[in-house]
Amino acid sequence: MITVKTQNLTRKFASLIAVNNLNLEIEEGEIFGLVGPDGAGKTTTMRLLAGILEPTSGEGWVYGKHISKESEALKDNIAYMSQRFGLYEDLTVMENLNFYADIYNVSLKERTQRIERLMSFSGLSPFTNRLARYLSGGMKQKLGLACALIHTPKVLFLDEPTNGVDPVSRRDFWQILYQLLKEKVTIIFSTSYLDEAERCKRVGLIHKGQLLKCDVPANIKRERNVDTLEAAFISIINESH
Repeated sequence: MITVKTQNLTRKFASLIAVNNLNLEIEEGEIFGLVGPDGAGKTTTMRLLAGILEPTSGEGWVYGKHISKESEALKDNIAYMSQRFGLYEDLTVMENLNFYADIYNVSLKERTQRIERLMSFSGLSPFTNRLARYLSGGMKQKLGLACALIHTPKVLFLDEPTNGVDPVSRRDFWQILYQLLKEKVTIIFSTSYLDEAERCKRVGLIHKGQLLKCDVPANIKRERNVDTLEAAFISIINESH
C-alpha cells in the first residue's frame, strides 16, 4: 500500500523554488529518509506533506487524503514533529502527554493505556513528574515523540529529530522507531546525518529543492562504486551541477 504520493509537487517563496516538481511514493510501514544539506528543501517538503503549507503547484496524498483539499481530515492520521517540537517546559512529562491527548481528543479511557505504553517504550516512566525543562536534550526528544504518537498516527513526519542529540540518545530514539515499524507506522525522517540515512529502508537525496536520487542505500553505494553514502551523495550532487 502506498501511503505517501506526490505528483510534481512544487513550492515557491517569491523567486526561490524550495521544492521543485517532487515525484515520490512511500509504502506503508517504510522508514524513508529525506537527506540533504541545510536549505535543501527537506523541511518545506515535510510541511507540504503534513498539510501545513499549501503547494504552489502539483499534488500530494498522505494515507489517502489530499494534502491541500483534505488537510483537516489528514491530521487524524498523521503526526508532525518539527525540529523544535512544542513541549511546554513548565509542565511535567505527564502533563505534556495529557495536554497533547486533549488536543487530539483522545478519550480518558484510551489515553491511560496509551500513555502507559508510550512511557514504557520511550524510557520516560521514571520521569513522570519531572518538569520538561529539566529533561536532557535526548529525553526531550523522546517526550516530543511520545506526544506526537499519543493519537496513534499512521504516518509520522520527523524533521531532523536527532539534530544536536548525543549518540546514545540517538541510538535509543532509533530503537523506538524500529518498534513503530513493527506496527506498520510509515515514517518519513529528514536528516543531514548520513549514518542515520543508512538505517532507512530507502533514502531520497534532495538538493536545491530537487530530488536527485531515491533508492535503497546499498543500491546507491553500489551504483556509484563507493563505500559510504556520503561519497555517493557528493558524487551525485557534483554530477547535477
